[in-house]
Amino acid sequence: MDKPVNNRAWFLVLPVLALVAFSAILPLMTVVNYSLQDTFGNNQFFWAGLEWFEEVIHSDRIRAALGRQIIFSATILAIEIPLGIFIALNMPKKGVWASFCLVVMALPLLIPWNVVGTIWQVFGRVDIGLLGYTLTKLGVSYNYVNDPVAAWITIIVMDVWHWTSLVALLCYAGLQSIPDAYYQAARIDQASRWKVFRYIELPKMQGVLLIAVLLRFMDSFMIYTEPFVLTGGGPGNATTFLSIDLVKMAVGQFDLGPAAAFSLIYFLVILLISFVFYTVMTKEGEAL
Repeated sequence: MDKPVNNRAWFLVLPVLALVAFSAILPLMTVVNYSLQDTFGNNQFFWAGLEWFEEVIHSDRIRAALGRQIIFSATILAIEIPLGIFIALNMPKKGVWASFCLVVMALPLLIPWNVVGTIWQVFGRVDIGLLGYTLTKLGVSYNYVNDPVAAWITIIVMDVWHWTSLVALLCYAGLQSIPDAYYQAARIDQASRWKVFRYIELPKMQGVLLIAVLLRFMDSFMIYTEPFVLTGGGPGNATTFLSIDLVKMAVGQFDLGPAAAFSLIYFLVILLISFVFYTVMTKEGEAL
């Protein structure tokens, strides 16, 4: 005899659905509405169709910001992923030092984004900042306010300092889940350190690495607070990433139509690249 199906538990999900609809779906529909219309104030809207999307796609300003954004995200991933793996591999596995290292690695993640930008803003100043003052005394020309290269280096180092801990902690968790029997078998076979990493540790870290890459890509591609506090997008437009350009368009210029179209394209680009990352890394994980 079949047991009766009780679907009343679905009522427990209704508050969550209502919260998601209120906090995500409704604002998204509002953005879609603005992206298809034009307004001159007084709550009067005029149908614009895909005009704003065409304007955004053909904008040299946004293309330049997209190029800077891609370079920044690629640089961040190229540095933080290998560095996080290296740190995780060299962290103590047991004992007091393991707990100490975990606490130290978690400290940068506890600092709010705006505070991180302020810390590095002061840290890099050539008059009172430890980094800027020291480099100046050593004869190194460093001024992130006026030099685009110095501004880029400072933002990249700041992001590496802030977020490499996340990659390291995720990789460390993946390494801790590997049974000792795998290492014992490797020692019996006299496997080299590289082979242990290639055939034991790397496959076991595949899942956490996928999470780390996706999280770091999405966060770096949407970065706003730290570079805005540190450089304000300058000098000139050297560090004006997509998020900073979007805020300038929406809040500074109050171009709601183009800003709404820009934000939707921005969202779709992140979604598409994240999907590509997920597909490629999942296939590589199956091949390992």
